[in-house]
Amino acid sequence: MKLLITGGCGFIGSNFIYYWLKKYQGDKIVNLDALTYAGNVDNLKDLPNRQNYEFVLGNICDPQIVDEVMKETELVVHFAAESHVDNSIVDSTPFVKTNVLGTQVLLDAALKNGKKRFHHISTDEVFGSLGPNDPPFNENTPYDPRSPYSASKAAADHLVRAYWHTHQLPITISNCSNNYGPHQHKEKLIPLFITNLLQNKKVPVYGTGQNIRDWLYVDDHCSAIDAIISRGKIGETYLIGGKGNKEKEITNLELAKKLIELLGRDESLIEYVTDRPGHDFRYAIDDHKIRTELEWQPQINFEEGLKKTIEWYKI
Repeated sequence: MKLLITGGCGFIGSNFIYYWLKKYQGDKIVNLDALTYAGNVDNLKDLPNRQNYEFVLGNICDPQIVDEVMKETELVVHFAAESHVDNSIVDSTPFVKTNVLGTQVLLDAALKNGKKRFHHISTDEVFGSLGPNDPPFNENTPYDPRSPYSASKAAADHLVRAYWHTHQLPITISNCSNNYGPHQHKEKLIPLFITNLLQNKKVPVYGTGQNIRDWLYVDDHCSAIDAIISRGKIGETYLIGGKGNKEKEITNLELAKKLIELLGRDESLIEYVTDRPGHDFRYAIDDHKIRTELEWQPQINFEEGLKKTIEWYKI
C-alpha cells in the first residue's frame, strides 16, 4: 500500500512513519511537509528502509502539489496542523489557513482522485473544557472549542465529516488526549519542562498549576491510529486516551513535580507564571469505544513513558 502522510516531519507524524514502516515493511510512504518551525527532516534521519520513503516539500494549502501526491495514494493520514495554543492566541491566521483550508484542499484532492481512504488526526480540545467532576469526553460530546487552535481543528473535523455525508468519501477521525514522547518540539509542556530541568532552569507553570490533563505516549497513539485504519468503521470517530492501567489524570503541577523527581532536581525550580487567556481547566477521555470495538489499549504507563522521553531529550 502507498500512504500519503501530511506533516510527517513533525512530532506525531514522524513517530507514525517509524511505526508504520517497521510494522508494514512492504508499504511505501510519501511525506508531504512544509517544514514550518515544528517540522524537522532530522526527525526521520534514522529510518532503516528509506527506499520505501519519499519526502515532498510542500504545503497542504497548495492544490497543485496536493493533487500530484494524491494521485497514486491509497491512504491519507492527515497530521499536518498548526497546533500550539499560545501561538494561536497571538495570531490565528496560520491556524485557519493550515487547519481549515489545508484540510479542505486535501479532501478535495482525495475526492477528485478516486475517493481515497482518509484518516484525520484531531484533538480532544475541540470539546472544550471540563469541570473537576464532569464526565470525560466521548464520541457524542458536543463541540465547544475555547481557543483559536481548537476552533480551527473543530472546523476541520466538521469538514471531514461533511465529505463523508455529502460525497461518501471514506473517512475516519480520531480525537486524542495530550501526546508526549520523542521528537516533540521544545515549545510543548513536557519537552519544555524536561529541557529546562536538564539545564537547571526554572519550569514555568501556568496559574496555580491545577489544570488537569490525560497524557498519551506517542507510540500508543500510533498503534491506535493503526487500529482505526485497519479495523475502524468508515464514517466513525474514535477517541484515544492514554490513562491505561487505571492511571489517574494529573495536574500540571503534579507533572512538574514528577519530572523534577525523575531528573533529581529541586522543586525550587518551579516558577508560577500568569495563566494564559481561555486556559481549559481539564481534559479527560472516555475511550471505551476504541477499546471495545477495536480491541486497542495503551501499552506504555505514564512514568515509563516519561522516562523514555527524558532519555531521548538527554541525547
